[in-house]
Amino acid sequence: MPHAKPTLVVGATPNPRRFAFIATNMLLDYEHPVRLFGIKKGNIGGLPIANEWPSDKDIDTITLYINSRWQKAYYDHILHSSAKRVIFNPGTENPELVKLLQERNIQAIEACTLVLLQTNQY
Repeated sequence: MPHAKPTLVVGATPNPRRFAFIATNMLLDYEHPVRLFGIKKGNIGGLPIANEWPSDKDIDTITLYINSRWQKAYYDHILHSSAKRVIFNPGTENPELVKLLQERNIQAIEACTLVLLQTNQY
């Protein structure tokens, strides 16, 4: 895929009713390379959910599925990743982190990953 964007899904879960699970499968359907990070053990689409922040530096996009209270623990990882943008899915909005991202010229988007994919805006 010419515009594949390596994506880290933060808040990944093997629960098929959760949006992080649905978004992971849709990202795979759209042929974006995906890495998964979460506190739950398991996998999605054959990909393991890492329980430690991945050291891989080839990340274009981080899509968040954890609320702002839990995001604080990952600020350093997010801010020092190679990500060019961070997507705040509904329920994950965080003005403090948005400001920190903007100060580092990292794009912060309050949007739904599912909608972005389906409307060719990803």
